[in-house]
Amino acid sequence: MRLLIAEDDHARYAERIRMACPELQLVAGAQPEALRALAGDCDLWLGQPDLLEPLLREGLRPQWLQSTWAGITPLLAEGLPRDYCLTRAVGIFGQVMAEYVLGHLLAHERRLFARLAAQVEQRWDHRLPRSLRGRRVLVVGCGDIGQAVAEFLQPFGVELRGIASQAREQAPFVEVAGLVDLPRLIAWADYVINLLPDTPATRDLYDARLLAHFRAEAVLINAGRGVAVVDADLVAALEQNKLAAAVIDVCREEPLPLGHAFWTAPRLLLTGHSSAPTDPLLMSELFIDNLRRWQAGEALRGEVDFTRGY
Repeated sequence: MRLLIAEDDHARYAERIRMACPELQLVAGAQPEALRALAGDCDLWLGQPDLLEPLLREGLRPQWLQSTWAGITPLLAEGLPRDYCLTRAVGIFGQVMAEYVLGHLLAHERRLFARLAAQVEQRWDHRLPRSLRGRRVLVVGCGDIGQAVAEFLQPFGVELRGIASQAREQAPFVEVAGLVDLPRLIAWADYVINLLPDTPATRDLYDARLLAHFRAEAVLINAGRGVAVVDADLVAALEQNKLAAAVIDVCREEPLPLGHAFWTAPRLLLTGHSSAPTDPLLMSELFIDNLRRWQAGEALRGEVDFTRGY
């Protein structure tokens, strides 16, 4: 059986997979022309959606495609085939995303960026910081990444509430409500951490109407999908001091074009889609585990329901 590895760092994937699965014939690359020549007789594909989407658009398809991204939006574009098995990366981003979130929570409470600005101005900033204890954190998207973020933050004494597709009980959250309750919980939160996937229900979610529910002291962290935020509405809310700050990791267009309002919006920090990079070792282990499941006819981790989009 032949496996196509379409990754910028394909050599690291190939090394680990070859050791664990010597029965597989591996072909790998990152250049479109090379991938097009290799993909035709490969039943299994592993790699980046942006590299694999053009192959699907040309009519090529595997039996099973394992994405190395948690987000698989490029593979769901209109006109692409859906008569194959697609799995997304799950269970490997929890800690690194939690570290990203925690870093920005601490930076805000400790006023790190304000102190840096004061230093540049040679202005003594002796305002006292606050502790994370007692801060109210709303995690919007309580899947495996949201769960890991909550578990990581719990020892810091924050109060945790969540939003999921449907209300449910889920420790360590005090409450997990449905999407319909998002305005109510946003009005409660000190921090709103968006981790939602890209679906019709989540696009343009953070518009002027929803942003009006933010507390003036609250911070929005968007590490989910850029299409969840209406850019102009967020900039207007920041300019009108309707929320304290925003940390934006994902944008509608990446790289963010010159002249976009996010570059100069007040109290908005761009982090360049760096919140949770894929670790090739962890991703290889997930693929190897899913390969064993595939060969045994078992359910695969992260299998995508094309009708839901995740």
